Formats: sequence, structure tokens, C-alpha cells
Amino acid sequence: MAGSNGKQKTVRDMILSLGLIGIAAAVIYVFIPHDDSAPDIKKVDYRVELLTARRAAPYPVAAPEGLSAGWKATSVRYRADQSDAWHLGFNAPGGEYVQIEQSTQKPSEFIDEASQGGEATKQTQEIAGRTWTRYTGGRYDALVHSADGATTVVAGTGSFAQLTEMAKSLKMA
Repeated sequence: MAGSNGKQKTVRDMILSLGLIGIAAAVIYVFIPHDDSAPDIKKVDYRVELLTARRAAPYPVAAPEGLSAGWKATSVRYRADQSDAWHLGFNAPGGEYVQIEQSTQKPSEFIDEASQGGEATKQTQEIAGRTWTRYTGGRYDALVHSADGATTVVAGTGSFAQLTEMAKSLKMA
């Protein structure tokens, strides 16, 4: 009988220990601040990179003009050593992502990378005097235009209306 008393004491001690651990976890949870709101997206100024790309690229580099204040530039880069690749990413109104990609790379490979697997549809649309082809089915939907030795892709998680708004705002220089 002496052995059963020791087992009961061990179980009781384990339950008490678990209770203390639970209380400590609750206290820590209450007193450590946590914020469940969406993180503030940092806006980048792309003017310097745009001027550099426009001087260096062998094609007219695209950048938006006149977008509403709801559009925030979030990333920019120009890589002359990688087929003169120009990238400009935006957080669009509603939290969606829209990017402008340009390159002299082989169009089929470049479009696949920029749309992340998108396939051409038979739909084209005239936007700001340029003919754009719709791509769907990849991670991003996209609008694609080829001219002046480069391919321009406007792609992202945004709707085709947002992609069209971006394509409409593009100035090539």
C-alpha cells in the first residue's frame, strides 16, 4: 500500500506543476504586447533608379505617372547584367500587388518568370495606344506588350482593372 501513495503524490505534483506553467503562460501572454494589424508597408522612392535605368537601358523604360495616392512603390531594381531587367513593384489599393517588369530576355522565358507561370489568352486590349495581351493561370495575372526590343509585363495579384490602370499610367522614356 505504501507504493500507491507515492504514485498519487507524483500525479498530484505533476498536475500542480502543469497548473503553474499554465498560469505563467497566461501572465506572459497578457503582459507582452502583440499587434495583429497589418504591417505598415514601407514606400520606396524610385526616381534615382528610374533615371539610371533610362540612361542605361537599350529600350524605353516604363514608369507610372499620375497614379492615385493609394498606390505605394515598394520595390525597385535595374540589372543591366541580367538582360537589362527593370522591376518596379507596387502595393495597389486594397492591398494587392502589381509590378512592372521589362527586359530584353527571350520573351517566352521572361513572361513565364514575370507572371510566374501565366499562359497567353486570346484576349488583347488597347491601352494608351499599345496592344496588350492578357495572361492568366499563373501565380499572377498579367498584361504583356512587346516593342522596341523589350518585353513589358504588368503583373500581380491585382485585378485586371488594376493591371489596366497601371498599364494606362505607364510612360516610356
